[in-house]
Amino acid sequence: MEAEDPSPLHRFVVAKRSIGSIFDQLLEFVKNGSAFVDEAVHSEDLGPVAVEEQSLEMQSCGTKLSTIRDVLLRRHMKVAFFGRTSNGKSTVINAMLRDRVLPSGIGHTTNCFLSVEGTDGDEAFLTTEASGERRSISTVNQLAHALHMDPALDSGSLVRVFWPKSRCTLLRDDLVLMDSPGTDVTLELDSWIDKFCLDADVFVLVGNAESTLMNTEKLFFHKVSERISKPNIFILHNRWDASVTEPDYIDQVRKQHTDRCVSFLSEELRVVGPGEAAGRIFFVSAKEVLSCRTQRAQGMPETGGALAEGFQDRLREFQQFERAFEEFISRSAVRTKFEQHTARARQITEAVRAVMDAINIASADRKICCLEEREEQRDRLDFVRGQMSRLSDSVRDRIRTLTDDVAAKVSAALLDQIYALPVLVEEFRADFNPTPETLQLYKAKLVQHVEERLVGCLAHRCSVGVLRDMREAQRHMTDSVRPLVSLSVQQQLSAPSSSFQMTYDLTLPALCADFRENIDFRFSLGWNALVARFLGVTSGKRALGGGERGLQVSSPQKGGASVWRAAEKMLNLQEGPAFRSEVMASIATGLVSVTSRASMALLLIGGVVWRSVGWRVIALSVSLYGLLYLYERLTWTDGSKERALKQQFMDHAAHRLRAVVPVTSSACSQQVYKELTATFSRLTQRVDLSEAELEGSIRLLTFRIQNLEKIQRRSKAFRNRATDLEAQLEAFSARYLQAD
Repeated sequence: MEAEDPSPLHRFVVAKRSIGSIFDQLLEFVKNGSAFVDEAVHSEDLGPVAVEEQSLEMQSCGTKLSTIRDVLLRRHMKVAFFGRTSNGKSTVINAMLRDRVLPSGIGHTTNCFLSVEGTDGDEAFLTTEASGERRSISTVNQLAHALHMDPALDSGSLVRVFWPKSRCTLLRDDLVLMDSPGTDVTLELDSWIDKFCLDADVFVLVGNAESTLMNTEKLFFHKVSERISKPNIFILHNRWDASVTEPDYIDQVRKQHTDRCVSFLSEELRVVGPGEAAGRIFFVSAKEVLSCRTQRAQGMPETGGALAEGFQDRLREFQQFERAFEEFISRSAVRTKFEQHTARARQITEAVRAVMDAINIASADRKICCLEEREEQRDRLDFVRGQMSRLSDSVRDRIRTLTDDVAAKVSAALLDQIYALPVLVEEFRADFNPTPETLQLYKAKLVQHVEERLVGCLAHRCSVGVLRDMREAQRHMTDSVRPLVSLSVQQQLSAPSSSFQMTYDLTLPALCADFRENIDFRFSLGWNALVARFLGVTSGKRALGGGERGLQVSSPQKGGASVWRAAEKMLNLQEGPAFRSEVMASIATGLVSVTSRASMALLLIGGVVWRSVGWRVIALSVSLYGLLYLYERLTWTDGSKERALKQQFMDHAAHRLRAVVPVTSSACSQQVYKELTATFSRLTQRVDLSEAELEGSIRLLTFRIQNLEKIQRRSKAFRNRATDLEAQLEAFSARYLQAD
């Protein structure tokens, strides 16, 4: 009875599933890694943490993995059967499949290559190279049998037979059995090898036990050995049941065949050693095994029918061949199909890990640079803010000092010009006519002349020095601010503006708007003049005005009382100098009132004088007084009137200008203050712009550092994942590729 042990071929299926899972993970890993590297390459904020070559390498790894994955999906164990015509190659395959799948019989039967592989369906079918159309399995004889040769097929064509896996356990484990025409029917052995043999895991040479190995068979495998390094070859001596007719020579013939085959494998082909070669040589009868297995499948006794003596031994040897073949091909196919791809997968994981290590190192270096740069920017920002705070205090003090100096200079210069006002007024020359219309024009020109001269003298004395001090202060501000701004802002800093001109707005026309000239003739020894000389101009006017009011409201009887009150005030002058002018005015008023209201007293006084000096002295005095009056009246010309007007204007203007000295000096200092403050404000805005740039740079560096940290974490995760996949590949290699 045949053993029912699980097939060793299942090891290939498990290994294929395992390596497929690893490659699925690896392909997904490389795709994600490639996307990550592309993101790092094209990120402008991160800097040179990844290069285009690394992205191309990741893409290349992904392409290679995808190709290998597709190859792995198509991978299967392939066994190629070769031998001379009618040696029983198709019968051996049918015996292994436990059914009559392929055409077999005496003579030249198989006309082309036939591959048998499993299908998950319940129906068997076949396809040809020329068409993928599914055909009934019953047409295999019409397609591949030499006696029913299809003109469309030749010996180099392939017919693929798909047999249900449910009907054959051998095909459940990705095994493909390929039948071939006899090696002695064609000379196109090289094309056969190139087309059908390069991906074969095991070659089975089916020989005829009734003859020895032929040169055609040896020649074919020599060619195979030239194309494939140390191919795996089994030799089956079929039709061994014929040895029953010569029982006396069975052992000798078996030894002869064995020695020749061992010599062929170990010495001619040199694919295995002599000891191992003996284990790859079997003596079987495929026809008997096929008959036995078909009878068993039909429920008949396995030993039924015409079976030669020693059948059980030949059946056991065929089963030993199957077991050895399955064990060998399961190990060999796993190694030949997956070892190279496993090694390539290791290279890819190492390449990916190297890329991730390089990105990790580059991002770490870049992060350190960004941290240092951010720290420098923060220090720079703190320095700028501190310096700007100290500079603001210094500039405010300097502006205050400078404005105070300007106010003092303008005040001193304006006072000097007020003292020199007679010269300025005397310089004025214009046509003078005492008519009202002409006087108004004359005064307007005089005011304009005096204002222009005053402003010009002030500008000459103050503007040059003030502007020099201002330029120096502005230059000091600019030089102090320049180190605090960025290079781009430094280029925008310009020299102090030269357009500033300090203005002196004296508003002299407004100050002199209330000026009223008095160019009427006034006798120097007249009563009004004497009172004015005695009491002063202001007190004299008040006194004279008071006298007139007294004449209007007082009676003669009250005049004496007024004199006594004035006298009484004179006796009390010790009360204070503040009352002196008022007292003198009261006395004069009293006198005027007395003389006006008491003409008798005047006549009395005149009589006293007459008696004292005589009429001649009085007449002489009156004559001299009259002559002086006449002289002054005759000399009171337009020139005298002009001089009087200028003197009156000079007194009035001097008084008004002294009142506005503080206002004018303050206005000039305010102009300087506004100009310097505006200059410093513009410079402060530049510094604020630089601070904003620093703050933006710090925020950008912080964002970049966070992204670099993310890149580091992700690159470490990819590296760890690569290490994990390498461990899985090592485990797969240790389990399937390195085990004996």
